[in-house]
Amino acid sequence: MGEIDSINEEEIIMLQAQAQISKYMFAFVDSMAIKCAVELRIADTIHSYNGQKITLSQIATNIHSSSSPHMDYLFRLMRLLVRRKIFTASTSQDGDTLYGLTPISRWLLHDSELSVAPMFLLQTNPIIMSPWHWFSNCIKEGGIAFKKAHGCEIFEMASKDDELNNNFNNGMNSMTKCIMREVIKVYKDGFNSITSLVDVGGGIGAAMFEIVKAYPHIKGINFDLPHVVLRAQKFEGVDHVEGDMFEVIPHADAVFLKWVLHDWGDEDCVKILKNCRKAIPIKTGKVIIVDAVLKLEGEGLFDDVGFIMDLVMIVHTSGGKERTEDKWNKLLKEAGFPRYNIIEISAWPSIIVAYPQ
Repeated sequence: MGEIDSINEEEIIMLQAQAQISKYMFAFVDSMAIKCAVELRIADTIHSYNGQKITLSQIATNIHSSSSPHMDYLFRLMRLLVRRKIFTASTSQDGDTLYGLTPISRWLLHDSELSVAPMFLLQTNPIIMSPWHWFSNCIKEGGIAFKKAHGCEIFEMASKDDELNNNFNNGMNSMTKCIMREVIKVYKDGFNSITSLVDVGGGIGAAMFEIVKAYPHIKGINFDLPHVVLRAQKFEGVDHVEGDMFEVIPHADAVFLKWVLHDWGDEDCVKILKNCRKAIPIKTGKVIIVDAVLKLEGEGLFDDVGFIMDLVMIVHTSGGKERTEDKWNKLLKEAGFPRYNIIEISAWPSIIVAYPQ
């Protein structure tokens, strides 16, 4: 019998707790290991062999470097990522270890239409990560962690730092493609009924492009700050318009808000929503919001992500938060939207359709 059999139940519970807290203590190592694999394009290398599993040497050969890759380090990286089920490992007839993709690593392919690789690089960017070290300070005395770390807010820094701006836009663009696939599939009847749509805070236009591509009868307006629109790609059927959503929003049959309101506190959200109300017809207009609806006891596939993102909002925004349905109800009524409908999709946000009448 092993040593663990000789200890009592309370000691077993404490040992299990110690093991669990140790995993949390070093959880950042998993993120950094995956980031390393993304930067080295390991998933892309394996994918380039047309479904075949490949050796460590084949992976190393495809790593662009001024010198030979450190094979022991690479082996140890892959060993952990196999354990985390990011990659598979099997033994060939020759005794070589062969590595393959899993459903998880397929989300890390750079050139895939649906990829979270750019968002992974954004969230693990040192500029984005350093504000987390100010989190406890924010709880003690308030304030914005990002500003405490960098002396300005995230959107201000992005407007001045081209590399961060590109990193931010590319990350949001990659997640937008993933989410919009679900939004368009579930809300198809809702898009059929409108002829013009303005995407407020639409970034470089990824969401509007997906909507107009699926519904070419819609005249799309991608609306964002000047430094963001400057990077937007030209899409047929989409006009890029620069401006400030706190001042005025272009007129359309409907307004689309994806991951915008969670960046702001209640007072700012009311201002944005009131401007949305002015931009749409009172009788037939609507605002289509794509944001999380927190379920306090939720055990769905993506429910945890909403609570994680809620803390991201504390660290990276000035008052941003994820909201329960009760909070959404209060916010929408205060902004002049007495009626709304929540539509769940297979992703961490939901669709909230708000009506001015």
